[in-house]
Amino acid sequence: MSSGKKVSKGDIIRFEFDAWIAESGEMFDTTNEATAKDAGIFNEKFKYVPMPILVGGGRIFEGLEEALVGAKVGEEVEVVIPAAKAAGPRDPKLIQTHAVREFLKQNVEPRPGMEVNLNNKIGFIISVSAGRVRIDFNRRFAGMDLKYKFKVLDIITADDEKVKAVVEMDYGTAEGFKVTVDGKKVSIVLPDVCKYDQKWTLSKYKVVADLREALQANPIEYVEEYLKQEEKVPEELGSEEDKN
Repeated sequence: MSSGKKVSKGDIIRFEFDAWIAESGEMFDTTNEATAKDAGIFNEKFKYVPMPILVGGGRIFEGLEEALVGAKVGEEVEVVIPAAKAAGPRDPKLIQTHAVREFLKQNVEPRPGMEVNLNNKIGFIISVSAGRVRIDFNRRFAGMDLKYKFKVLDIITADDEKVKAVVEMDYGTAEGFKVTVDGKKVSIVLPDVCKYDQKWTLSKYKVVADLREALQANPIEYVEEYLKQEEKVPEELGSEEDKN
């Protein structure tokens, strides 16, 4: 870790953070498992570890990226991000009312706070009453100022570690991936799970785009290995002497 070094746009970093809705003080995200449990937002499907990110890649709120640029490794930073540089303004026209029967037809019981997908639009149920369901199709946290407390833990400099960080950022894990970097050429041997994981089918294109941006990598190759399984030799039932 390069303590005291400042983050620049284009760096690949690992950072930890806690995040709240500024007005209410309600925590909505964190990279710390114990903190998530204390705040009542723990999700067993989520991996609570420091987050890898390509600074300037547009994967996080604009205001948070701006705060990361210039931040020093190892120093804790607290920042309030205005709605305009977070999830954007809230549009009242995106709050719609639907009949409960639309959900019941799909064997879904609507509840406040539930995330729904209607006509390929993602929204959150605000209320359910008198046979009607109010849904907010605004981006989550639209119109809200957000507070972040974060610490940059590392600016990744080794090319092979950068590649692994990008894979983790776009796919969720870099476990089992074997990386070789030769100049601008990047070769990635894929773990067996990628052969049938639909998520990887989509993620691999993001990885290519991010590696080209962060490392100017070219070419980038994915290698799938199919190893012949050795045939097992049946154990002998015994020597000829044992049989006699």
